[in-house]
Amino acid sequence: MANEKKSVFDVLNDINVNGHTESKNGLTYLSWAWAWAEVKKVYPDAVYEIEKFNGIPYAYDPITGFMVYTKVTIGEVTHEMWLPVMDATNHAMKAEPYVITNKWGKETRVEAATMFDVNKTIMRCLVKNLAMFGLGLYIYAGEDLPEVETEEAPADKPKKTAPKKAETKAAEAPKKPKFPNRNEFLKYCDKEKLDVAALCAELGLTGDSKDEAFIEALNKAKEKVAERDKATKTVEAEEAQAIAEEADVITEADQIGLPFEI
Repeated sequence: MANEKKSVFDVLNDINVNGHTESKNGLTYLSWAWAWAEVKKVYPDAVYEIEKFNGIPYAYDPITGFMVYTKVTIGEVTHEMWLPVMDATNHAMKAEPYVITNKWGKETRVEAATMFDVNKTIMRCLVKNLAMFGLGLYIYAGEDLPEVETEEAPADKPKKTAPKKAETKAAEAPKKPKFPNRNEFLKYCDKEKLDVAALCAELGLTGDSKDEAFIEALNKAKEKVAERDKATKTVEAEEAQAIAEEADVITEADQIGLPFEI
């Protein structure tokens, strides 16, 4: 079998765990149920143990806080792991309520640890223990690096930032169009529903024509619109006159009692 040719570490380290993690408070967590199931699928004889102290599944020190321990054995190899019971700011929890002060002087009150906190930490410790065999080990990369405060500074101490290039560009004057006369001509033709192609052909304009040539083209377009509007008004006047004359005929016919068919 393929697993017999590869070490336990190589087999488990090849498993992609990305789809089963979630991030919280700057840390990445892997589902313990999924992790243990994956190990048991490959190594059915794998077992884990929760270290106990006088029957209690944790060790406690008033200064350093709570700590839990686990052991995992796969085949003839056993690895141990330990993990502190941590609060939302990733500090070891205590048996009594306490206050955390960040570097800006902001204080946060934290309640004492409960068995719920201990239970969650034990299962996280198990996952970290399995990582020593290769499963998801890469998600712990950088854990031993110095901690960096990620909280934002108070409002009265804003951070100085350099002006963005985008803001500098926004202050610049807008660029002038390369073909202002051509653009104005085309916009006018579109507004008045003129046949641009026919008008350009009539004036001998092409895409290579100079921009100044479209000044005359715009004037010509305005003349055509004026002629069109004048013609439209003339037709409307003639239609109105015809309707008025027809109305007079009907009125006269009614006055003398003659039938009139339209």
